Amino acid sequence: MRRILVAVEDSPAGLAAGRTAIEIAADWSGEVRAVHVLSDGIVDVTLGSQGDAADVRARRDAGAWAVLRHVAALAGRAGVPTETLVLHGRPAASILEQAAAWPADCVVIGRVGTARLGRPYVGSVVHHVLEFSEVPVLVVPPP
Repeated sequence: MRRILVAVEDSPAGLAAGRTAIEIAADWSGEVRAVHVLSDGIVDVTLGSQGDAADVRARRDAGAWAVLRHVAALAGRAGVPTETLVLHGRPAASILEQAAAWPADCVVIGRVGTARLGRPYVGSVVHHVLEFSEVPVLVVPPP
């Protein structure tokens, strides 16, 4: 496994996925492509009707790039070559498309956490990636 696609976000599980992907790449002399997917949601639509959509998008993009810079810095300290990308669209579909286009040997993604009753919960994006990925998927629990 030399080409590892990792989906990261600003959450404990998302950052744990980034660290795990870097560790695997370091062990296998591999490389990492870290992606963060931004999708238009109800907040964008609502704020867009008030004229603030461009500002919201700019802040979301800046936040995404900050997370990716953090992961790239961790990879740099570990000596792991890393590319970063901000993708726009549906998260699961964007991750799967990137895994095929790059092409990745595996996908690393963080698990959401727990559901209401304290039971482990995978989340719809992770579930979709698991179901439709053509390569192995490693789901990382939150720390």
